[in-house]
Amino acid sequence: MAEQESLEFGKADFVLMDTVSMPEFMANLRLRFEKGRIYTFIGEVVVSVNPYKALNIYGRDTVEQYKGRELYERPPHLFAIADAAYKAMKRRSKDTCIMISGESGAGKTEASKYIMQYIAAITNPSQRAEIERVKNMLLKSNCVLEAFGNAKTNRNDNSSRFGKYMDINFDFKGDPIGGHINNYLLEKSRVIVQQPGERSFHSFYQLLQGGSEQMLHSLHLQKSLSSYNYIRVGAQLKSSINDAAEFKVVADAMKVIGFKPEEIQTVYKILAVILHLGNLKFIVDGDTPLIENGKVVSAIADLLSTKTDMVEKTLLYRTVATGRDIIDKQHTEQEASYGRDAFAKAIYERLFCWIVSRINDIIEVKNYDTTIHGKNTVIGVLDIYGFEIFDNNSFEQFCINYCNEKLQQLFIQLVLKQEQEEYQREGIPWKHIDYFNNQIIVDLVEQQHKGIIAILDDACMNVGKVTDGMFLEALNTKLGKHGHFSSRKTCASDKILEFDRDFRIRHYAGDVVYSAIGFIDKNKDTLFQDFKRLMYNSSNPVLKNMWPEGKLSITEVTKRPLTAATLFKNSMIALVDNLASKEPYYVRCIKPNDKKSPQIFDDERCRHQVEYLGLLENVRVRRAGFAFRQTYEKFLHRYKMISEFTWPNHDLPSDKEAIKIFIEQCGFQDDVAYGKTKIFIRTPRTLFTLEELRAQMLVRIVLFLQKSLM
Repeated sequence: MAEQESLEFGKADFVLMDTVSMPEFMANLRLRFEKGRIYTFIGEVVVSVNPYKALNIYGRDTVEQYKGRELYERPPHLFAIADAAYKAMKRRSKDTCIMISGESGAGKTEASKYIMQYIAAITNPSQRAEIERVKNMLLKSNCVLEAFGNAKTNRNDNSSRFGKYMDINFDFKGDPIGGHINNYLLEKSRVIVQQPGERSFHSFYQLLQGGSEQMLHSLHLQKSLSSYNYIRVGAQLKSSINDAAEFKVVADAMKVIGFKPEEIQTVYKILAVILHLGNLKFIVDGDTPLIENGKVVSAIADLLSTKTDMVEKTLLYRTVATGRDIIDKQHTEQEASYGRDAFAKAIYERLFCWIVSRINDIIEVKNYDTTIHGKNTVIGVLDIYGFEIFDNNSFEQFCINYCNEKLQQLFIQLVLKQEQEEYQREGIPWKHIDYFNNQIIVDLVEQQHKGIIAILDDACMNVGKVTDGMFLEALNTKLGKHGHFSSRKTCASDKILEFDRDFRIRHYAGDVVYSAIGFIDKNKDTLFQDFKRLMYNSSNPVLKNMWPEGKLSITEVTKRPLTAATLFKNSMIALVDNLASKEPYYVRCIKPNDKKSPQIFDDERCRHQVEYLGLLENVRVRRAGFAFRQTYEKFLHRYKMISEFTWPNHDLPSDKEAIKIFIEQCGFQDDVAYGKTKIFIRTPRTLFTLEELRAQMLVRIVLFLQKSLM
């Protein structure tokens, strides 16, 4: 039982509910939210509800309360789980990981920041320079990644539009010595188009609002956001992010991390190039496409440190090898626009990946010799996009939701496995738990030759013009009978689905309708080689290094690159393998309402999230017959004052034997099982009764002491 939290705040651990039911779960979640208790345990999982206001529960004094304590000794908090992961790593030399999940706006990124802040705060107080440097870098890198990887969406003003997994490395003393960041699937289509009410990545607005007149002039830019086609949609939107102030914070962070002045300058040039590209207009004179606003081309050439005629040629022509001849093939207006947009997305993605790799160069563990320093262990922190259902779901949502299926499966496997192993270790019989195994949906997406990704890749490999409609047709033919797939063709009465456009997947978290439009293009992710060559031939060395494959000549480029979906699938499989090798801890984030209000608890929205996060199954697994378990020593330490037989000490050969007699005296023997090192209690009722008896005894002991002092 957590100290200091009375039952007026509801139950601090969902495992202690009287009955495992959705109504009781929701009532407890609501009560705690309304009483300002945003964290609740399910055993070793923390459920976190976004409070939508600043809470004073993350300061130095709170850190001290959780440092080195057991999970149950303090009220539920992110710090409790961070400490548990740190302790497991330090005591048992185990690699651990903290997996943070939940939908957009539920508070995942904030949670990952608090966890890193806690780990930074509890490591070595002697403030050695190297540890300080690593801590600083890890915390500073966050704000840089947010500037370039986050955006305002309709759900969340600061939504991470990429997935992030960060390893923090520790030496044998438990001090951080470095780290490494992996990033997943940046939503680069946002660079060229946004939904109404949404913005592009923060970085563009920060540059235009925060850059000095002189800097903007050197980038051929003006302050007005609505002057740029690519970001015009979100130009007038109010956001809780102060773009001008953030510009300075991010620039300072980049300096502290160790980006060189010319690197930072190149970053701004790339952002400016993208804004200019969006303003390029192609017109057709007869059959010849021309660029209407030539001045923009010379600005782009200047920023890319290349020649104007080279830029113009790359935008209007494509070099093609036909047999032995190499010819310049003229674009149609449509091809030119496609090429321009693909180029803008590709430059931004390269920039983002380059920023991540530069941060890694600086924070990675340098010359750590395990023979001298002992084992190097890690704590991984995963902050990755939650399940998404929008009005229009495209290729990105398909990938994000597949990622959530993979992680949900890992969660079920690991939580079940951990519980079963504990019961086995303790010699307690295990009771079978019914749960939905979503392997069938994971297979629907990723199975070789048969899954959606394989069918999509096949469509993209076809020579000649393949349309999104043809891809959908292939899905219908091959998956028409699958219980988790449907389209208008396979289910004619379903009026929600549009013919030749939509398909539906029954995910574990709910049904999602995807529009097949854009799947082929986004999966092929084609960028004409001419653009890569243009960048590689830049006289700016930072730019040149971002495009190494630009040095290949037209005849050398033969191998087809892997498609976007296959690259993503491979990275997900590697991520899950990596996580499965570590001891997992979980934070499950819930968004209480869509209005970002600290007052409203929307029952329906919250219930949906509780369902798809599998929290009720989690409680069932965790209880599997026993709501509570504790080592004999700790149990005795807490409750021995209830019985004269165990107070202040007992004289039996083991705590286990003493507790058996104690439990019989209390009349709870039918509600208890005895493991090798722990006592298991079946119902919460017994635990609450023990707590009440303990509280009464404490009052009597205090009165007795007062009397004896009089």
